[in-house]
Amino acid sequence: MPFSAFGLSAQLVSVASKYDSPTAVQSAGIPVVLAGGDLLATAKTGSGKTMAFVLPLLQRWSEARHEKPRRVHTLILVPTRELAAQVREVVQEFSTNLPERIKVVSAVGGVSINPQMMALRGGADFIVATPGRLLDLVDHNAVKLSDVRALVLDEADRMLDLGFADELGRILSLLPKRRQSLLFSATFPPAIEAMAGEILHDPTRIEIETTDAPDILQRAIRVDTDKRTPLLRHLIATEKWKRVLVFVATQYSADHVVDKLRRNGIRAKAFHGELSQGARNEVLEDFKKSHIKVLVATDLAARGLDIAQLPVVVNYDLPRSAVDYTHRIGRTGRAGEAGVAVSFVAAESQAHFLLIEKRNGSNIVREEILGFEPTESAPPPSPGTGGVKGRRKSKKDKLREAEAKKKRL
Repeated sequence: MPFSAFGLSAQLVSVASKYDSPTAVQSAGIPVVLAGGDLLATAKTGSGKTMAFVLPLLQRWSEARHEKPRRVHTLILVPTRELAAQVREVVQEFSTNLPERIKVVSAVGGVSINPQMMALRGGADFIVATPGRLLDLVDHNAVKLSDVRALVLDEADRMLDLGFADELGRILSLLPKRRQSLLFSATFPPAIEAMAGEILHDPTRIEIETTDAPDILQRAIRVDTDKRTPLLRHLIATEKWKRVLVFVATQYSADHVVDKLRRNGIRAKAFHGELSQGARNEVLEDFKKSHIKVLVATDLAARGLDIAQLPVVVNYDLPRSAVDYTHRIGRTGRAGEAGVAVSFVAAESQAHFLLIEKRNGSNIVREEILGFEPTESAPPPSPGTGGVKGRRKSKKDKLREAEAKKKRL
């Protein structure tokens, strides 16, 4: 089915036609959004969810009556600044040929609020925002949400994981009860089900099962903890990786690994929440343009980032969960490209990696690289719970981390 079959305007179809054909989530979701219904869509990362709501919402906006000052027609909430920037770019890209000019404002933390307040003078048609900054703008009387006609929660599972529940509750209380609500999520944990019940009214549910799996070669290399950086350097050189995204567990680790790579002549930069927004933008641009070879990142980069033709992802530190593993390796093998995902498995993390494999239904052959053969032994399993011990955090620790993350977003 071509994009022209949905009843979209010729202007929108002309921009969308550069894509071969609608994806599964677009084919299922666009008619629902055009009809004004609520939608709960679950589809894997890289499946085209953004276009599934941007195209029909632009159509509905172009058909609506526009007043001065502008009233917010569509509010799109996202978990991170980088995803906000990408969604804003998509809205602007597809609205290029519309007869009337649309005003899109991005409202995110990490930068001064004053330019965003200035941008909202005279109103806005679409706002793409992180929850905390949006509420800051509401508190400054820079924006009113009482006229919003459509609400989108993008990467809703990630928003809950980052602890945005209280902010979302406050935002919902400021929105009109009669509105269109769209909830998009890559995974469907119980918390999403609860959120859907509070936000959506008689929604259409779409769950896209990926039949064509991304072309990602998954590798697992056994290596001692202190040999991971030398092994990373070795693989970059011997396998001639032009660009590689390396995931680590903490901001300190990101800076530490970057420092070691630079000392060995490898162009690398860190990407994490302690960087200013300007620095984060600069690092991403340098990586996308291949000005640097290695981007060492925390899980801030695991979702929402679309880096074209990224050949390799490395799990220097293993992710906390099987879901995070899927999102990390999903940064490669996108848009029909092939990719490689390498995980470093130390003795202490063997049980954790086995659990990730079990939950993802995979069985990855363990490799050993000549000159980097492991010598460490796995610790004995902890009795009692049967889970992976030593990596599970207390509820208080999780709450503290969530608060810290919200301040950075």
